[in-house]
Amino acid sequence: MAKPIVEAGPGLRDIAGQILLVGAGKMGGALLDGWLALGLDPSRIAVFEPQPSPGIAAQAIGGLRLNPNPATVQAAAIVLAIKPQVAPEIVPGLAPLAERAVVISIMAGRTLGFLERSLGAETAAVRAMPNTPASIGRGITVAVANAKVSAAQRELAHRLLAATGSVEWVRDEGLLDAVTAVSGSGPAYVFLLAESLARAGVEAGLPADLAAKLARETVAGSGELLHRSPADPRILRERVTSPAGTTAAALEVLMSANGLDDLMKRAVAAATRRSRELAE
Repeated sequence: MAKPIVEAGPGLRDIAGQILLVGAGKMGGALLDGWLALGLDPSRIAVFEPQPSPGIAAQAIGGLRLNPNPATVQAAAIVLAIKPQVAPEIVPGLAPLAERAVVISIMAGRTLGFLERSLGAETAAVRAMPNTPASIGRGITVAVANAKVSAAQRELAHRLLAATGSVEWVRDEGLLDAVTAVSGSGPAYVFLLAESLARAGVEAGLPADLAAKLARETVAGSGELLHRSPADPRILRERVTSPAGTTAAALEVLMSANGLDDLMKRAVAAATRRSRELAE
């Protein structure tokens, strides 16, 4: 994938205008935490959330505007972090607030076309797909903008999304289905790997608690090594693999004709198809 079109700034202190967050569940809350950590003044943030967490309620005491009168909000950016199934009920009501704002949606399956139909054809809209490691600041988000988004609005969207990790931009919205299958659903594949590795350890004779700890720490540590190393994953794999050794014996099974590579291709293809079916 190409490098990001816009690089993230050092912080959010210099962002002009108000930010409206609609929905402050796990992903919306992660974005909010990231914005505050990067220096965005709480008084510049408005949150629409019917069931705010204690942390968000506490931020309201510190200046964040929680469930304000919509008529008092003049947002430069509106971030939609609500569940996609409630979007048809909620999003159209935001149309008056979206006239001068860039609307950034992290709702799975809700297309740019949906945003334009719900908010108006002239809406500056960005569709983004984050993933769950955003909750610890290690996520990756892929975003696509419609033709109404200005360069300044794209930069604002990038900086807001980058509060939870890396951001990449694509120009073809159709790629978001494959993005969903790889990075959006990908954490579940990694967690399944840890589960499967632990079960295999038990089958090989290890106590269950030791097998679980070995699997967890191995997956987590290997992921951190991959994160820190500039080397290609293939190179890292080869460094662990001695000719005719134990790792080579295991990889012969995993890399067979019906092994992990084939399973992963079929899994990603299935998730991509389902993403297309759910898109609206």
